[in-house]
Amino acid sequence: MTDINRVFLVGRLTRDAELRVTTSGTSVAKFSIAVNRSKKSGDQWDEEVNYFDIVLWGKTAEALSKYLTKGKQVAIDGELRQSRWEQEGQNRSRIEIHAANIQLLGGSGSGGSSGQSYAQSNVPRQEKSQMQPQSHEKSVPFEKFEDPGQFDDDGIPF
Repeated sequence: MTDINRVFLVGRLTRDAELRVTTSGTSVAKFSIAVNRSKKSGDQWDEEVNYFDIVLWGKTAEALSKYLTKGKQVAIDGELRQSRWEQEGQNRSRIEIHAANIQLLGGSGSGGSSGQSYAQSNVPRQEKSQMQPQSHEKSVPFEKFEDPGQFDDDGIPF
């Protein structure tokens, strides 16, 4: 059986994304999001906030970094990655979420939503990631539906 490492989060950016370029020329944007969770404490519900560090690579990072601003709501689909290093004789580690897909949701503080999502191809190979808008709806020009009587109700199963 194959191991699974997948994370889905919706939250708000706690700071503007920071765009940098690696020595090999690959763009990387880093930011963090806050995800609220309700938990019951006795008879009362309390809000608990969790913070997650997000890493976005390649052309997607370049294209979206200007839109990833503090307060912006986003949906993230990615995988957990752990970095390990030694600092002053102590072993350290950090877990980050490397985004495979990101969807820009409502603006800062608003509950509205926009429908554009972006995917990175092959997250483990950061240098090959590309921005690919994902469209889940086919648009049909409104003019095509002039007369409601043009539809045949006989083929509808309900």
